[in-house]
Amino acid sequence: MVERLILAASHQTGNAMLAIRINDMTCGGCAKRVQRAIAAVDAHAQVEVSIVQRLVRISATKPPAALLAAIRDAGYTPEEVTEPAA
Repeated sequence: MVERLILAASHQTGNAMLAIRINDMTCGGCAKRVQRAIAAVDAHAQVEVSIVQRLVRISATKPPAALLAAIRDAGYTPEEVTEPAA
């Protein structure tokens, strides 16, 4: 099983970082659907997915509400989480 998968990458500055737990994202197919939903809202977003942790980290210029709505519209239940600063 793939533990961690980088789905899309783009280098931009000034992006907001968002961490989202998606407990019903259970496989690589789910991860790809989530990535496509995010890309439909922000084609230049950086998306990092951990299927094992069921966690998606997004660096995007679009508002979090738009990204969360896109994930919900794709059929998943996103929950924004706070991560400690590195």
